[in-house]
Amino acid sequence: MQTRVSAYAIAVEDERLLLARLSDASPIFAPGLWHLPGGGIDAGEQPVEALARELLEETGLELAAAELLDARTYAVKRHGVNWSLTALFYAVDLKAGALAVAEIDGSTNAAVWTPLADLRDSLLSPAACDALRMLQSKGQGAAHSHLLRTTTSTVAP
Repeated sequence: MQTRVSAYAIAVEDERLLLARLSDASPIFAPGLWHLPGGGIDAGEQPVEALARELLEETGLELAAAELLDARTYAVKRHGVNWSLTALFYAVDLKAGALAVAEIDGSTNAAVWTPLADLRDSLLSPAACDALRMLQSKGQGAAHSHLLRTTTSTVAP
C-alpha cells in the first residue's frame, strides 16, 4: 500500500471549472480523465506551497489565494499498486495569465476551463467528481458563495 497526500485547486471563472487532463504518467487516477490541478505534497512541503507549485506546472497559472474547503480519501489500484490518497481541496484565486502546461512528461498533458454545465462524471477523476458535487451543494447557499467567486485569470483563445 502506497500513501499519498495531495493538494487540489477548485478554481471557478465565469461558471467554468479549471481542469487538467491526466497523462499516462498519472500515478493514481487513469489517464485521459479530467482532474483538478494539483498533486502530491513533497516531504517537508506545506500544502499550499505544493498547490502553488503544481498549479504552475500543470496550468501555467500562479496562485493568488487559497482556502481549505475539505479533505477526502480514495483507495485506488493502478499498475498493480494499491494507493491510499488523501486529497485536500482548496478554493483558489489565481493571478492573471494564459493556460500552459509547463511540466514536461508530467502527470497532466492539457489544461482547460470547462463550463460547469458541460461536466459529466464519466469524464472526471473521482476527486474532480467530488469537487463538482462540492460546488453544486455548497454553491447554492449564500454562506458558501466564495466557492463560486471569479478568479482573476484570463483565458487565451
